[in-house]
Amino acid sequence: MPYLPAGFPDGAWLPDVVVDLGEQFASHSHELSLVGGPVRDLFLGRTSPDLDFTTDATPDQIIAAVSGWADAHWDIGRDFGTIGIRKGDATIEVTTYRAEAYDPASRKPQVQFGDSLAEDLVRRDFTVNAMALRLPSFELVDPHGGVKDLVAQRLRTPSTPEESFSDDPLRMMRAARFASQLGLDVDEGVRDAMTAMASRLEIVSAERVREELVKLICGAHPRAGVDLMVDTGLADVVLPEVPALKRTDDEHRRHKDVYQHSLQVMEQAAELETDDDGPVPGPDFVLRFAALMHDVGKPRTRRFEPGGGVSFRHHDVVGAKLTRKRMQELRFDKDSIKAVTRLVELHMRFYGYGDAGWSDSAVRRYVTDAGDQLERLHRLTRSDVTTRNRKKADRLAHAYDDLEDRISVLAEQEELARIRPHLNGEQIMEILGIPPGPEVGQAYRFLLEHRMEHGPVEPATAEKVLRDWWSAQE
Repeated sequence: MPYLPAGFPDGAWLPDVVVDLGEQFASHSHELSLVGGPVRDLFLGRTSPDLDFTTDATPDQIIAAVSGWADAHWDIGRDFGTIGIRKGDATIEVTTYRAEAYDPASRKPQVQFGDSLAEDLVRRDFTVNAMALRLPSFELVDPHGGVKDLVAQRLRTPSTPEESFSDDPLRMMRAARFASQLGLDVDEGVRDAMTAMASRLEIVSAERVREELVKLICGAHPRAGVDLMVDTGLADVVLPEVPALKRTDDEHRRHKDVYQHSLQVMEQAAELETDDDGPVPGPDFVLRFAALMHDVGKPRTRRFEPGGGVSFRHHDVVGAKLTRKRMQELRFDKDSIKAVTRLVELHMRFYGYGDAGWSDSAVRRYVTDAGDQLERLHRLTRSDVTTRNRKKADRLAHAYDDLEDRISVLAEQEELARIRPHLNGEQIMEILGIPPGPEVGQAYRFLLEHRMEHGPVEPATAEKVLRDWWSAQE
């Protein structure tokens, strides 16, 4: 059953297993406290998806305390003092009081176990996460003013920012993430330390940096998080292509530089996400990150034209390559890399449609090239309009409405999502009397091209088209 401790706002709750676990540890003469994010989220009136506990018990003593009570436990995090526990539907982590520190030349934390809750809380990243509830009494322990900082929407560190970021440089990324997720203003001292120590982030593994970046982009205020990264120099380490945009005028010399334009596109793309039942449930990292990165090819392709204008020809292709390289360095999975880079590469494809219109074959190519990213591409393209010229904005919106209508009509007629050539490989070999080989692939590609240009045809027509093409090859 859900449980809400006294004094907390409605909207958040804790499972009864929290009380039960506290009593279990007390019966073994050990301290136990709910700590960090779950406590912070209680004050925000929301339920945390994670349950994190800290204790004076060692890993072996934790296992002894839960044996016979827990349904299962695992010690994959034993070296860091963490034991995982499953009780019913709840998954729990209990960690021995500790202090972490980074060796300047190492990517891995050196773990030292502590002796008290106070010692454990002072080593945590920020005051809003350095609060604990002693169990089973639910006594609040807040030695660093975390509640006051939450009310003031302020992000500070329990120790000095320099000490905190030396212990774990990834905390600088977390500061940007909390600015995005919780809308907190970063304390001036924290911001100064981030600026001075940004290069120290280089020792942190790409995987850990990536996870913080994803959470930041998917936050409620991603613009604030990205701005903080750029202003403090963290982005120069993590996403150097983004701060480079601040030094690039766009082709129309509008009121916004390319950097501000990209942030606005990201915000507008997020506004077009759907609920869980829609085609692009939010928060959607792929869409948001593609929006942020869609113009990163502009600094590399900027050209000053004779008439005084600026052009960025092929910045979409160059940007896709830069985005792919950056995501690979951050160890993103192949599917995410493919999806984001495809969107960056295609984000300019629509422009010109409103002036000249497209043939049905061009519409088919648009859908086929977008593939399973079509719904995201719709939203990215619409978001890429940030002009204050209302007539121009309306014209582009109406043109894209028309394109989507044509896609819908063709989709009903031709099943665009599954466009295939008129004939398959076996039929090609049978009609032409040829064995498997390169010629079959050439014929297949020719028929696919014909399908794109002319739409579906009857089997007899497809056979004639194939035979005529084959005769021309001889």
